[in-house]
Amino acid sequence: MTKKYTPFNKPYLTGKETTYIEEAVASGKISGNGMFTQKCQTFFEDTFQIKKALLTTSCTDALEMCAILLNINEGDEVIMPSYTFVSTANAFVLRGAKIVFADSKPDYPNIDETKLEALITNQTKAIVVVHYGGVACEMDTIMRLAKQNNIFVVEDAAQAIDSYYKGKALGSIGHLATFSFHETKNIISGEGGLLAINDNQFVDRAEIIWEKGTNRSSFFRGEVDKYGWVDIGSSFLPSEVIAAFLWAQLENIEKIQSRRKNIWNQYYQGLLPLEVDGKIKLPKLPNDTTNNGHLFFVLCNSFKERSELISFLKAKNIHAVFHYLSLHKSVFYKSKHDNRVLINSDMFTDRLLRLPLFFELDDETIKEIVIEIKAFYES
Repeated sequence: MTKKYTPFNKPYLTGKETTYIEEAVASGKISGNGMFTQKCQTFFEDTFQIKKALLTTSCTDALEMCAILLNINEGDEVIMPSYTFVSTANAFVLRGAKIVFADSKPDYPNIDETKLEALITNQTKAIVVVHYGGVACEMDTIMRLAKQNNIFVVEDAAQAIDSYYKGKALGSIGHLATFSFHETKNIISGEGGLLAINDNQFVDRAEIIWEKGTNRSSFFRGEVDKYGWVDIGSSFLPSEVIAAFLWAQLENIEKIQSRRKNIWNQYYQGLLPLEVDGKIKLPKLPNDTTNNGHLFFVLCNSFKERSELISFLKAKNIHAVFHYLSLHKSVFYKSKHDNRVLINSDMFTDRLLRLPLFFELDDETIKEIVIEIKAFYES
């Protein structure tokens, strides 16, 4: 008998999504910035101590807003990890920035903060950090470097909802931050994102950019008697349908997070004997950070071994996947890279393997996945 298929991801629905969407439709206000948008934004501001939160149609849009807010122009340099999704870089490339790629840490895919100072020049405008798997970068060092050099920090917290660094929520530390609610994330709305503003100097302009370059938000609050075109911007805010879906998820964040972290811990404990035997490496969480159960990965010993493990699990109806390809070696950017070797980024590109992790993944299936991985290394 063929074993049931275990997908890499399966979106979880709380049961209230369509109810709230119906409410949004019935309200007659579905174009955006209505009741559910306000609920979601207030949740982020109150729960994670963010000064101002603005929902966006994607995390990519939120990153593009960051680039506009920071006045990124042709020739400005932006430092970021090579081991990240293309949106992190694209948002700043669209504004003419030169991307200066940094290597990952040797024991975790996050940006190596010890390599940043050497990359800063007079043209550096910002450092963009990516909290890989919801685990914090070394933010004290990064924020100190930024202050010393009068540059901005953007947290790409796409994967990092409800995760913390020294008691501070990720997304509340940098000058700006972004979140994703893509269907592969912990909290979802199909597509969707959020811009977090933690520096007051950006609050007013962010609303204008968010509303197509107009002061429409100020008009609806009664702060101006008419609104018009006052800056650049775009249509970044999502419809109330998306916000209503998201609100159903946010209401259940504790339940969702608890289960995902439980799955993560089951994987870790189940696979620990393989690490002890030197067969694989497991995620190493830095001190003073929390784990939000976004993803679980194992580090194989070679590209060949990872490819064989993927094929082995596929034959068992288990969908495991690799993750990012180093952006400094991408077709689009390799000719623009300065030829530095980013050994750890390339290592994670070749050897990191992500295992299925979603709310409805049951304990028995987790045990079966662990058993199959052990069987692969014992064969």
